[in-house]
Amino acid sequence: MHGIILDILLLAMIALSIAVIEEKNLVSAVVKYAFLSLAFVLVLTFLRAPDVALSAIVVGAIVIGVFLFTIREVEK
Repeated sequence: MHGIILDILLLAMIALSIAVIEEKNLVSAVVKYAFLSLAFVLVLTFLRAPDVALSAIVVGAIVIGVFLFTIREVEK
């Protein structure tokens, strides 16, 4: 059962990666990137690497915050 869920998450990560690259709106791309980061954390959790998953959460939150701050400042 875990194998099927892991396969679905990996396919979702591929689809989200393509969606982030193809997105024209920067804010929408960051939101899709956030979902990609969430899928990555779930994959790490299924692979029994909670310490790496927690690190990915922190790094993802910082990166998403920096992206949104930069987009807001550039659009001014």
